[in-house]
Amino acid sequence: MKGKFFAIVFFVCFTAGAVAQNVTLDGYFNRETHVTKDGQSKRFHYLWDDTADTGFSEWGDTFTAQGARLHVLEARPTVFNLKNTSIYIIVDPDTRKENPSPNYLQPGDACQVAKWVKAGGVLVLMANDSANVELNGLNLLAAPFGLHFNNDMQNHVTDDAHFDDGAVAINNNPVFKTAQKAFMKDVCSIGLKGRAKPVLKAANGAVIAAVVKYGKGTVFAVGDPWLYNEYVNGRLPAGFDNDKAMADLTKYLLAQAHAIK
Repeated sequence: MKGKFFAIVFFVCFTAGAVAQNVTLDGYFNRETHVTKDGQSKRFHYLWDDTADTGFSEWGDTFTAQGARLHVLEARPTVFNLKNTSIYIIVDPDTRKENPSPNYLQPGDACQVAKWVKAGGVLVLMANDSANVELNGLNLLAAPFGLHFNNDMQNHVTDDAHFDDGAVAINNNPVFKTAQKAFMKDVCSIGLKGRAKPVLKAANGAVIAAVVKYGKGTVFAVGDPWLYNEYVNGRLPAGFDNDKAMADLTKYLLAQAHAIK
């Protein structure tokens, strides 16, 4: 029934037996709600089916246009829970400010996710500026891959009159092959170790997106949930290529992923 959720929610269905990459969005660590005009509590923020500025519906449409299937995992990530997932996306884990009873990432989650990536999974980690994300748990998950989200803020933008303060130049990039300038505001930087490589940098040289190969899998990390609808729906001034960057990243992630029946 429309609007009902199960342990894993399937928003897009394909013909039985068709082969496609399954893209699963975390719905356990990010569970923000707000009160609607009719007084009801409703989930929002970084959801496939959220068509407001706060949602990921535009990104979801980009995935499905490439033949992917969209899912939401409403439980802790385990190797079993992720067995049919090609790409797993964790965005902005809740703080108590956002959720009075947040589900915090634990060391066991990091172990399970690392095993899944090593076997061939593609993991996407999207943080936020430190005032709006639970970094301690997210860094437990990031550590096995040589990644650390820093407690700082890069590309601070005060208002819409200062878009250029959030500009990120993109040149000869292995992930973003068509975008030339992106908008990313109030983003945390990322420390790198081992095989982790920078993908995007702020104007001051701080790494704000990175990629690392881990076993048979891939991890893409970025210091902000920057591909939500508000910044990919044509609102940005001319010259910013967030829509192209979204398409570029989608193609890159799907190219790293394995198809699952």
